[in-house]
Amino acid sequence: MKLNPAQLAKQLQGALSPIYVISGDEPLLCQEAADSIRAATRQQGFSERQVFNADSNFDWGTLLQAGASLSLFAEKRLLELRLPNGKPGDKGAAALLEYLARPAEDTVLLISLPKLDGSTQKSKWAKALIDGNHSQFVQIWPIEVAQLPQWIRQRLAQSGLTASAEAVDMIAARVEGNLLAAAQEIEKLKLLVDGNQIDAQTVQAAVADSARFDVFGLIDAALNGEAAHALRILEGLRGEGIEPPVILWALAREVRLLATIAQQYSQGIPLDKAFSSARPPVWDKRRPLVSKALQRFSASRWAALLQQAQQIDAQIKGQAPGDPWLNLSLLTLSLCGQRLGLAKHGN
Repeated sequence: MKLNPAQLAKQLQGALSPIYVISGDEPLLCQEAADSIRAATRQQGFSERQVFNADSNFDWGTLLQAGASLSLFAEKRLLELRLPNGKPGDKGAAALLEYLARPAEDTVLLISLPKLDGSTQKSKWAKALIDGNHSQFVQIWPIEVAQLPQWIRQRLAQSGLTASAEAVDMIAARVEGNLLAAAQEIEKLKLLVDGNQIDAQTVQAAVADSARFDVFGLIDAALNGEAAHALRILEGLRGEGIEPPVILWALAREVRLLATIAQQYSQGIPLDKAFSSARPPVWDKRRPLVSKALQRFSASRWAALLQQAQQIDAQIKGQAPGDPWLNLSLLTLSLCGQRLGLAKHGN
């Protein structure tokens, strides 16, 4: 059965299904949906948890063995299967169909998948997950740009905060569609703001007064060619527990902007016009910084860096070998003006 996140919350209040599937490419919403399932299992006495990461070397027999074996420590268990590339292969598809046909008793299986493309949804195993009698399929859709202000208002309300329309618009402009970044901005406001009323000045002050590293400081340092400072910020972000998708989003957004403007400039379009037509437009105060970065590489080189960012995205999702953190460092250095290649195998 297909559920949206709101329907999932209601379903979890009753008897739990033996199988839940979370599918989507929005990290925050997928994580929160999975967290709600974990919380529901704990409340209903599922005290044992096993996690399986189905990479290319995964032995699918371990999943079936776990389902068939009796727990030595608990009467009820939560099994988590993470399939980061959304492609189980023939052996995985057969194992999933076998498990779906006979779900383990006193067990909840939570499967995490990226968004499934049209051809994958037509496969036998995916149809069984989506329409099966034993499974609840939760499709996570991204929040559109027009929906983001309302989402921010709801998120603020959940944190006991209210904000003016201008403050909400400022937060939306700052995060530009990245929900993880938006959630972190709201958490920052909770820590830094007295009371529960937020206006535009409050947002500006909170951002200015925050001593924490942030992805926007990373971008500014990289655009300015400050390699050592940018790497320190990157390490600070990692130390604070900022997830790689948030950092990659910021770096890729900037590289995409630079690639687009460089391409237009190579075709004879004046920089001022390219800055104004960019989406989002390059503000006047940022134009010197962006202009400085543009001088480092040709349009083709900026396009190559964008492909490098796409490769890191595949690494984060488990679809390509390599260490995402190492390659985020290399991409940062490249943005600073260093000529470096993507490391395919990092430790």
